[in-house]
Amino acid sequence: MRHLTGLLVVVLMQTLASQAASAQDGKTALVPLPSVDDFTRGEDGFSFGLGLGVEYESAYEGSDEFGFEANPAGAVQWRRGDDIFYFAGEALGWRGLRADKWLFDAAVAFDEGREESDSDDGRLDGLGDSEEGTEFVLQVRRAFDADWRYWLDGRVVTGDSGLLGLFGMGRRFGDRSDGSGSEIGIVAVYHDSDRANRDFGVNAAQSMASGLAETNLSGGFRSVGINYTYRSIINANWQIFGEVLYEHFSSDVRRSPIAREDFEAEVGIGFIYMF
Repeated sequence: MRHLTGLLVVVLMQTLASQAASAQDGKTALVPLPSVDDFTRGEDGFSFGLGLGVEYESAYEGSDEFGFEANPAGAVQWRRGDDIFYFAGEALGWRGLRADKWLFDAAVAFDEGREESDSDDGRLDGLGDSEEGTEFVLQVRRAFDADWRYWLDGRVVTGDSGLLGLFGMGRRFGDRSDGSGSEIGIVAVYHDSDRANRDFGVNAAQSMASGLAETNLSGGFRSVGINYTYRSIINANWQIFGEVLYEHFSSDVRRSPIAREDFEAEVGIGFIYMF
């Protein structure tokens, strides 16, 4: 089923690509990366995009269960020159371009945590629900040139649930400056002990309630991942986007009884209408 879903996404993307070539208006996005939402069409002031995305993904981190989930997509944005302030779903933030090669992004986001009910097969029974909370996200991307053909990426996510660090590099495909095209990125992920045990640890009380072996993880290397992002501007109002993500866990994470798979995977596709 996973392979079939991925094939359908690729076929649909290729079908729409030829339509998009003539429909794109060529206006400049803050940076020409498909993974960075920009609904401003290169103009200052407010912009608004609203849509829907459908994902086929792991039920939770380390799960051997997969399912479909529909989520709203889009954002409210306000642009002034090389700065965009945005409200997107559960995140409020700012991103800014400096010297054409530095992209900074800072946001406050809501972390939903994990619930026992995330597993339909009862894999999480006895573990309880992890706490919801607020996360602070800081991301920096450094391009090798103004065209953003290649770049380096660093991101830090911190909050009550611990610390997550991501470091990677990427490659953009396509020649337009409006944010359409595709890109691929490779990233190494690190976590501290609080985050590791929030996601994959089993304390004494949880062990007694669930029957899983008590597990305490230390911080360090968490995983290596690869993701592919696609965006096509069909016309002045409509966009289609897609993403495929694969994350392979480290040996420490794989030893956790919660990690019933060695990986986490996701494939998604959606549409956005720009007002």
